[in-house]
Amino acid sequence: MDRIPILKFGHFLLVTIQVDMYDRLALNLENDLVNAVSKHEARGVLIDISAVSIVDSFMGRIIGNIATMSRIMDAETVVVGMQPAVAITLVELGLPLAGVHTALNVEKGMALLQEKIGLNAHSDAARAEEDDDDQPE
Repeated sequence: MDRIPILKFGHFLLVTIQVDMYDRLALNLENDLVNAVSKHEARGVLIDISAVSIVDSFMGRIIGNIATMSRIMDAETVVVGMQPAVAITLVELGLPLAGVHTALNVEKGMALLQEKIGLNAHSDAARAEEDDDDQPE
């Protein structure tokens, strides 16, 4: 049975869809991602669809479902790399993907996830400084 790899990247899960999606594969991805969010206590899910040229209503619903389930489990979802034709198709199908954040590429998507969950260089530095203050000398 085919599966799409899910990579753990710090507080986030990264999925890159590089194949044509069919219904069973999409359902497996939905199930695998929700389980991975729980298992890894992920705070964000980044889905790269830059290699996807066609999206149907079922795939659009699956992406929306992933975002809704992830949000219930305290994780944000960002979809990156959407091609113009895919965006047009989603709008024409009436699938606004409520709750799904979007970004142009993986780098901007990661920055958006960090912003959404309150992670940034300043807070990491402050946390490290607090940890140093707690250490006995």
